Amino acid sequence: MSKEKNFGYLGNTFQLQLLNNIVLYKDFANSIVDVLEPKYFDNQYFKLIMQMTKEYYHKYEHAPSFSTLEQITKSEVTSPMAQKMVLDMLNQVKEASNEGHQYVQEKSLKFCKQQELQKVMNKAQKIIDKGDFESYDYLEEMVREALQVGEVDTGTADVFFNLDEVLDDDFRHPIPMGIIGIDNLLKGGLAKGEIGVILAPTGVGKTTVLSKISNNAFNLGYNVLQIFFEDNPKIIQRKHFTMWTKIAPDNLSLHRDEVMSKIKQIKENAPNRLILKKLPSDQLTMSQIKNQIRKMIAEGTKIDMVVVDYIDCIVPDRNLGDEWKSEGSVMRGFESMCHELDIVGWTATQGNRSSISSDVVTTDQMGGSIKKAQVGHVIISVAKSLQQKEMNLATIAITKSRIGKDGVVFENCKFDNEMLEIDTDSSVTFLGLEEQKEEKNKERIKELLEKRKKRETPNK
Repeated sequence: MSKEKNFGYLGNTFQLQLLNNIVLYKDFANSIVDVLEPKYFDNQYFKLIMQMTKEYYHKYEHAPSFSTLEQITKSEVTSPMAQKMVLDMLNQVKEASNEGHQYVQEKSLKFCKQQELQKVMNKAQKIIDKGDFESYDYLEEMVREALQVGEVDTGTADVFFNLDEVLDDDFRHPIPMGIIGIDNLLKGGLAKGEIGVILAPTGVGKTTVLSKISNNAFNLGYNVLQIFFEDNPKIIQRKHFTMWTKIAPDNLSLHRDEVMSKIKQIKENAPNRLILKKLPSDQLTMSQIKNQIRKMIAEGTKIDMVVVDYIDCIVPDRNLGDEWKSEGSVMRGFESMCHELDIVGWTATQGNRSSISSDVVTTDQMGGSIKKAQVGHVIISVAKSLQQKEMNLATIAITKSRIGKDGVVFENCKFDNEMLEIDTDSSVTFLGLEEQKEEKNKERIKELLEKRKKRETPNK
């Protein structure tokens, strides 16, 4: 058993990373804070930061953010010199690299487990020296507890636990999509820790749906991170401006003053944030995205919803030697991240070739691994025929739902890609679709005849 008394033998960088991990990794903090003593650090400022973290954790049952630690430092450290030193050290902790965080967590947990075992062995020796053999059961329990350091079971609860919250009508606290008919069937939308998938063939409007979901959540006061891989950031910005102003993207520049006034008003009145982030396609892993979100949380922005456009652009953390297994691991990583960070997750995936000509896209028409469908809490598909594209219509289906009713199809819903308007209540029958098309054709013929008449009429 190691005779080391603190983390000094592992170096300064290790201790910075350890403190950083406690703030950023919720499950890790839950597993180690109770047994991680300030004296295990070899620097007085590390010790003070750990002491503040433990006190906060025991009071509020979760680790503080970096901004909270800074506020505690300013209110409790009275000496200006000491306060500056602690704040400087906190900044170093915040900026510590996340590379190798698995090693840091494993090593620190092992160290704490050894320390707990050493304490037990010392107590056991004293009991043995006294000849108190009646305390055998007590000794056995102490050893068992020491061996269980770091084993936190977050998925187990007594069936009678937390009855008031379980019986609350709104125990899920969902965030609506902004599409009323679907939100009603999803009992208000997705809740934190749940993930939804938009399934559609290429060019149908996955980005439109995801942008609408992001915009609606922001309008309701939530912090939203919208990640995209293929679009230009200015295009995504214009989509949001169109939803706020009801002015088509191509006409925004013509109404510059009106748009600027509306956007400025929204910005000034919103305490929350809608963060747009373009990332390189086929290069980033879910772990890297998770680390970026953790950094935002550490800097004071608690993300409520992450929207990934789209999941097929993310690569697995490690090569599994099988493309389908890799796709499944990426989706499971997305689910794990949303559960761990307590956020709502929305993403999209491509339909396969057969989905392009389908009246209704079903789960078995999802491109790649079926595991993507197995992981999602909700799958919503979008299909468009050429007629429907021309008339700004679509067929939307809830093909899977662990939350509410699935197997529901909304035929010929309003789906305007340009204006980002989706309305399941404004649907028409196929007969109505034909009537609309016929009326449109009549208008076109009339326009062509008028143009032809003008060309044939000599100038007077």
